[in-house]
Amino acid sequence: MPRNRSNPPNRFEAAYLEWEGQPPPADLCVHEEHSKSALSENRSPDVGFRWSVNPYRGCFHGCAYCYARPTHPYLGFGAGTDFERQIVVKVNVVERLREAFQRKSWRGELVAFSGNTDCYQPIEGHYALTRGCLEVCADHSNPVAIITKGKLIRRDIDVLQELQRNAGCRVALSIPFANDDHAREIEPFASPPSKRFETLRILSDAGIDTAVAVAPIIPGLNDDQIPEILQRAREAGAISAFKILLRLPLEVGPVFEERLAEAFPLRRAKVMSAIRDVRGGHKSDSRFGSRMVGQGARWAAIERLFSTHCDRLGLEHHAGEAPELPPRREPPEGPQLPLVF
Repeated sequence: MPRNRSNPPNRFEAAYLEWEGQPPPADLCVHEEHSKSALSENRSPDVGFRWSVNPYRGCFHGCAYCYARPTHPYLGFGAGTDFERQIVVKVNVVERLREAFQRKSWRGELVAFSGNTDCYQPIEGHYALTRGCLEVCADHSNPVAIITKGKLIRRDIDVLQELQRNAGCRVALSIPFANDDHAREIEPFASPPSKRFETLRILSDAGIDTAVAVAPIIPGLNDDQIPEILQRAREAGAISAFKILLRLPLEVGPVFEERLAEAFPLRRAKVMSAIRDVRGGHKSDSRFGSRMVGQGARWAAIERLFSTHCDRLGLEHHAGEAPELPPRREPPEGPQLPLVF
């Protein structure tokens, strides 16, 4: 699916010029960088983890709703097709993570992959940075939680099994659509939902704790698909589920609305009205914590639908938007080292 360049105005640039005539193709461009650290600390109270690792900036999957889009303008890129095709690779992230774990101050807290863009986007097939970081976690018996749309995670089952045995590991597949065709319109370059359900089954059969993330819930577009998503995820072996309501901060709003108008022109007005309905009249909310969760009768109905089907299927869940995280597991005891005088 070829794309032409299209970006909302960069809020950090003094001038913005439209292309004259047809915009040029949005070709993939990879930028390698050496990062100062591997771990990002989260201080937002509405996210269920403190530490995360993000080997990549930008994401080839091109999901129209991606909340990470506003981070790309900080790098001098646009939040539209630049976010999808100007990919930054932290080539030394594995070494930096190993250094962080070797510090005496590190307490073996859970690390999430990824808190920003997908750690199993296609470029991971070449760089294998996510796998390298997981191997470091396994070497240090450090628990991990992963959320992804990429079927490439199947490659790393051996490392995930080691983490499951010795540290604690849970993998969540993000599946906001049950229908492959609907997903392709909004998530054009991610693995189709059918492959994500298949990946859930493969990981579950390998003994990995798995979860499904109905993320994001887009009122008026995919909330009616929640029962089918949960049912198919449970049949694929998922043991827990969580949800996240759509957020449209800063540049995400224009990108999402443009894609929505192209893909579902007859539903655009209804969907945008439903989004404002559950956001108290707004498209997004920059506040933290419980105030970010939806409100009103429509959101209450969505929450009841989600919780009712989770209970019926025996899926772990809770009222908030953060995922259920794996418990810390102590590494198996080895032989006692001799005392040296």
